[in-house]
Amino acid sequence: MSLVLRPMAGGDVPSVAKLEVALFGEEAWSPDMLAGELAGEPGKYYLVAEDEGVIAGYAGLLALGAGQADVLTVGVAQERWGEGIGAALLENLLAEAGRRGCTEVFLEVRVDNDRAQRLYRRHGFAGVGLRRGYYQPSGADALVMRREIEPVRPVRGRRRRRLGGAA
Repeated sequence: MSLVLRPMAGGDVPSVAKLEVALFGEEAWSPDMLAGELAGEPGKYYLVAEDEGVIAGYAGLLALGAGQADVLTVGVAQERWGEGIGAALLENLLAEAGRRGCTEVFLEVRVDNDRAQRLYRRHGFAGVGLRRGYYQPSGADALVMRREIEPVRPVRGRRRRRLGGAA
């Protein structure tokens, strides 16, 4: 396995859309919706997990730098579950949120998606609310989860200190 995480590109949309349908059925984002997410809107960050040219997973984040970020989506091909791909994608999103100065990250997950909830709890998320009828067209409820993170502060250049000798 030679899994690589990289930014999602427009050419990935057909593969991601196919994976989206396999995972989410009638609630899947359309190819047009996915392409729209990549259209350069500020604060959006999407990546794919690619293994030897095949997309095994994808994830998206909205982080405008105002302290809060939102995980927009995480999906991993069912035949690849249990390999740590979802964890790698989520960890990358959390790191990106920190780089963008965020201090908390929110997400919504179906109340009946125990596998995803376990992943999020292992990464420090806790339930904070419920959105009734959030997922359409099924009308399934969403559990709102939240996690605090440390923003990454840029390292500023240090002035060199002269040690001994004349200047």
